[in-house]
Amino acid sequence: MSTPVPLTTPVQTSEDVIDRLLQWPAGHATLAVRHQRDKVVVATQGSYDGLFDAALPGPSLAERLLVALSIAELSGSAVLVAHYRVQLQTLAATAPLTPAQQAALEGQPQDGVQADTRLHAILTFARTLALRPVEGDKAALLRLPAAGLTTPEVVALAQLIAFVAYQVRVVAGLQALAALPVGGEAGQTAPAAAEAPFVHPAHLPKPGEPVRVNGYTSETLGWKAWLPVLALEQASPEQLAVLEASHPAAKTSDYYLTLVHQPRILQERSVAFNAIMYAPGGLSRAERELASAVVSRINGCVYCASVHAQRFEQLAKRNDVIYQVFTEPHGAGTNARERAIVQASIDLTLNPGQFGAAQLQALQAAGLSALEVLDLIHAVAIFAWANRLMLNLGEAVVPGG
Repeated sequence: MSTPVPLTTPVQTSEDVIDRLLQWPAGHATLAVRHQRDKVVVATQGSYDGLFDAALPGPSLAERLLVALSIAELSGSAVLVAHYRVQLQTLAATAPLTPAQQAALEGQPQDGVQADTRLHAILTFARTLALRPVEGDKAALLRLPAAGLTTPEVVALAQLIAFVAYQVRVVAGLQALAALPVGGEAGQTAPAAAEAPFVHPAHLPKPGEPVRVNGYTSETLGWKAWLPVLALEQASPEQLAVLEASHPAAKTSDYYLTLVHQPRILQERSVAFNAIMYAPGGLSRAERELASAVVSRINGCVYCASVHAQRFEQLAKRNDVIYQVFTEPHGAGTNARERAIVQASIDLTLNPGQFGAAQLQALQAAGLSALEVLDLIHAVAIFAWANRLMLNLGEAVVPGG
């Protein structure tokens, strides 16, 4: 088992917590591939540092670590379970946990005197989002302010839950990539993917027209927050700077005006997102958008599915695979490469704890390079993050609806 890394361990150059947990020696092939996307490594560590900074104006560090531990346990990531458990034990040695927090660390039910309504609400929300993000609806979210959390605390919690979902999938994907034999082994065959039903071109919308299937669409949607958004006249200089750097429409977007309650975390997440989705070389931009649409369809995020289905069509100049994904993701794809990308995206989204080399064999058989596989892992992971924010802090709005 990898040795958990103390939160206080300084980071040197671009080495991060994930590198240290996986303990690959210098020159390890997967380590070398990972650092071809060094901006992602740095941005991932920056997000980690911000979310676990003791000075973060959000839930206490003990509460945050208990959330991270809970998600790692539910996701089946032994490496991250060990890591977050040690962080809690280290923290408890200097700042004793409350009885309720200690009970949560030990996996014991809270009782009588130990009952902590706030902690119960936090962990319940975290567990829902870890496994069934689409169930983190408005009622689930508003139980947090009812339990005493401020809006900035709720935003910090949502970002934390989404980040750990991302971190779990990055770790699982890297472990699987490291276990994948170079060039395959004799006698190995890629798992067969289900064949998608043929879609006659006459049944597809014409290019530029929206695809609408099973409640999913490629048309442009709006998004409405369930929490109070930041009023610009009350924004700090830091918040204004982060909004200006985030997106041209950030100052009028409910999404950004919600997330900017925690400006440092929004900034770090934006860097990670851009480093993953727009890096040159490796997996094509269209294929990254396809993976993003698949993850969003699996997680039930209508908003993200619409955005990335539209971008795939703009880049690929076709919508056939999007129609398949919206109809039934399993087996979707117009060729072996697309089917492998779609299935790996589904597997890593649904079962990160069971994701291994076997789930990458079809990608290898379809000719994807190690860097392309890494880009796919990152795209799936960042949408584990993005979907949870979009699903759990607000709702999609159909124009004119």
